[in-house]
Amino acid sequence: MPEVQTLLAGLAFGESPRWHEDRLWFSNWGMQEIVAVNLAGKSEVMVRVPTTIPFCIDWLPDGRLLVVSGREGLLLRREPTGELVTHATLSNLGSIWNEIVVDGRGNIYVNGGGFGAPGIIAVVTNNGLVRQVATGLEFPNGMAITPDNKTLLVADSHTSQLLAFNIDEDASLSNQRVWARIEGFAPDGICLDTEGAVWFGDVPNKCCVRVRKGGEILQKIQLDRGCFACMLGGIDAQMLFMMAAEWHGFEHMDNAQRTGQVLITHAPAPGISQP
Repeated sequence: MPEVQTLLAGLAFGESPRWHEDRLWFSNWGMQEIVAVNLAGKSEVMVRVPTTIPFCIDWLPDGRLLVVSGREGLLLRREPTGELVTHATLSNLGSIWNEIVVDGRGNIYVNGGGFGAPGIIAVVTNNGLVRQVATGLEFPNGMAITPDNKTLLVADSHTSQLLAFNIDEDASLSNQRVWARIEGFAPDGICLDTEGAVWFGDVPNKCCVRVRKGGEILQKIQLDRGCFACMLGGIDAQMLFMMAAEWHGFEHMDNAQRTGQVLITHAPAPGISQP
């Protein structure tokens, strides 16, 4: 088993890791900031977000940063000047929003819905239209898109499943199916590798897991705290970054314990370029 090392500590709750421009970028929940850290462990606050929680991040093809302001139902965009502006409003489709992923054509997929409500996925197309493209999920979480831009994978945490959807030419989703059923696990943030396997973080089971299509567990990394998300990156795209923290509920995110960490280890296969 490869050694797990701590790259960065003292975070509130790191989420939505993305390898971008030779650094790991992530949301630091409870601190309203987007942070980037290099492989030497030197970190920098890149954006301060004046909303409740900057849930998740990704980039448009032109390089502008997107931030999901989940509780406000807003998708924010960072302009070259550094100003944060509203890219799209999602609140008319659901009360809370979570994960984001952008495909190679610039279509933006965001999931959420609301506590006690069916989980949904919305798309903000590259021409600015916003519409719902999937519903009926229990608790949609991490998402990833295959390199051919034809399949969207979604972690449905409360059903212990990874789901797959076809991405149609008009950015709609179709042919919902179970990609992997992983009984006993609660998949959270995910990433894909070049062998077609998925890594997922698991908070209640305090681990990061690599799984094959169909549900075969290929590797499990046990941690001492919950793993919220993971990402493959580094010079050879074969470094696994794990966002770990003790979790005691949203109401304790801004306490002084600061148990959030960025953990790293070597992975058996490189990651693909998209989250």
